[in-house]
Amino acid sequence: MEANILDEKQYVVFKLGAEVFGLDINKVREIITYQETTKIPGTGQLIEGIINLRGIIIPIFSLRKKFGFSETEKTGKARIVVVEAHDSTVGIVVDGVSEVLMISGAVMEKPSSVISSGVDVNYIEGIAKMEGNLIIVLDLEKVINPQIARAV
Repeated sequence: MEANILDEKQYVVFKLGAEVFGLDINKVREIITYQETTKIPGTGQLIEGIINLRGIIIPIFSLRKKFGFSETEKTGKARIVVVEAHDSTVGIVVDGVSEVLMISGAVMEKPSSVISSGVDVNYIEGIAKMEGNLIIVLDLEKVINPQIARAV
């Protein structure tokens, strides 16, 4: 029996459009209400801007743009998930955070090369089948490259 089948890890589950994603909770520092960002010229299209979080300047990264999803108006459910990637603190804008789930390796499958959501398969750690829903578990270190993590 493979060791990872029985491994359980906690994931922060969030929505981006119609898709449901998960991030390893160990990479998540905190979740805050969405706030407008300060735009910084020359940071590239994937950086929405920066925010001041208790005296620390944090770049805010757009997963929508990274994955090619259309931009939408931010609702009251929009959140910034503050994460650690490549020894840097980065915020990720999501449409809403739904829960923290314990996901077993037994319900996680490696992604196939054909994924309908348009998310690059290289960014995906696995796909969890939970109560009739599919949760795309992201590999944060691959989604956010080191240059973006250190953008500001």
